[in-house]
Amino acid sequence: MTTDYDCLFRYFHQKSPLTNQEFARISRFFTPRKVKRNEILLREGETCPFNLFVVKGCLRFYSVNLAGEIATRYFAFEGKFATALSSLIEGKPSMEYIQAAEPSELLVVSKTDYLELVETVPQVNKAYRHLLEMAYVTSQQRIYHFLNLPALDRLKWVMDHHPGILSRLSSKMVASYLGVTPYTLSRLKSQL
Repeated sequence: MTTDYDCLFRYFHQKSPLTNQEFARISRFFTPRKVKRNEILLREGETCPFNLFVVKGCLRFYSVNLAGEIATRYFAFEGKFATALSSLIEGKPSMEYIQAAEPSELLVVSKTDYLELVETVPQVNKAYRHLLEMAYVTSQQRIYHFLNLPALDRLKWVMDHHPGILSRLSSKMVASYLGVTPYTLSRLKSQL
């Protein structure tokens, strides 16, 4: 097993223990892919054909409104699965972009192969259920808690819960995640 696959093994093994033989069956469906910083992996309007596992780096999920303003919904760092979930499940065009926020190393599995694994491998099924549950919880937290906080409190929440966002990503990306301008983010940082 290479280190790329070691990370994937640990992910599945933490959700439900599996043997090396069981993992060998799973890992053959995943293809390594390296992407450059700012590379777009999925554009709004495209149907998402894959699930991505982040081995190294960070992916950014964002949308652009009619005025051209960018709203970042999510960052996927190492050890996380990431996809445009609604598009993947429904087979409809994505409402968001997926972009490499950093140079990244990924393991890519097609929708067809991933769903086959979900149906036939209990460890993948359990991990998929966990992914769906966490996507729901994250969405609810963002809607009902995070977005209703004043900007300074949102920044403090990010510092407490996701410090990597501030130390690894540009102020422009962080500001779009917080729902503020880069200028406002700079001003908020000075208030800490």
